[in-house]
Amino acid sequence: MSDFRLKVFQSVAKNLSFTKASQELFVSQPAITKHIQELESTYQARLFDRQGSKISLTEAGKLLLEHCGRILEDYKRLEYEMHLLHNEYTGELRLGASTTIAQYVLPPLLASFIKKFPQVNLSLMNGNSREIEAALQEHRIDLGLVEGVFRLPNLKYSHFLDDELVAVVHTKSKLSLPEEITSKDMLSIPLVLRERGSGTLDLIERGLSQCGIKLSSLQVLMYLGSTESIKLFLENANCMGIISIRSISRELASGIFRVVEVNDMPMLRDFSFVQQQGQEGGLAQVFMQFAMHNGSKL
Repeated sequence: MSDFRLKVFQSVAKNLSFTKASQELFVSQPAITKHIQELESTYQARLFDRQGSKISLTEAGKLLLEHCGRILEDYKRLEYEMHLLHNEYTGELRLGASTTIAQYVLPPLLASFIKKFPQVNLSLMNGNSREIEAALQEHRIDLGLVEGVFRLPNLKYSHFLDDELVAVVHTKSKLSLPEEITSKDMLSIPLVLRERGSGTLDLIERGLSQCGIKLSSLQVLMYLGSTESIKLFLENANCMGIISIRSISRELASGIFRVVEVNDMPMLRDFSFVQQQGQEGGLAQVFMQFAMHNGSKL
């Protein structure tokens, strides 16, 4: 029921490209142009400035974009609640999850959710915690799941699951480490860590700070963008990594990696749902309740 022209405008405004909007919405570029022209005719205002091959939002365009996200959210909620009158769960749910959660926690939950609610159009965006929070604020997703320790005041966070970071080495590594070390020992150990903006690095940095150690003091060989990259790096380099215990259960069971306890630096954290303040309810709430009920089995 929602005005498709607003979806077109939002996509063009987000990408600042008619071509990318056409690809994102699976609509021809002439049709994209036509929808934008209709909106400009309706509001008697140009929405984009065109400078050669580049476009930018006009003041009118910025104003429309400011309202566009809320209007489309209201349409989605209306559609959801109208179907709910007939005990039907239908509509679109755009999830975003930080890398560890997307790779190691969500897949079985998503499969079960789709099976139970086949009429829900579900999508998942993957990124680090900062990227997921940004996508939520820009209305590109409806619900996020993040692993960071920092909290933005304009977003609402709800506990989902507990997690722990552990230091690991490959069992065939030439790096000779005891079963237990201290945080001070880490100063002389070559490391591979997650990238800036990841919830994993946030927690490591906070733990180090509590022990009086700066991240810049460590011997970090590489910062990598995913846990899988770190695991592969550890297989081919004599160094130590710090990753979620949930990401290496199979490797620990098969003896590929072993855990090195950092006995004075516990690294416990929450996996959390994150929403826009005042945007609670709808399919996002349905998914949260489903995940909370089934997450205890993970």
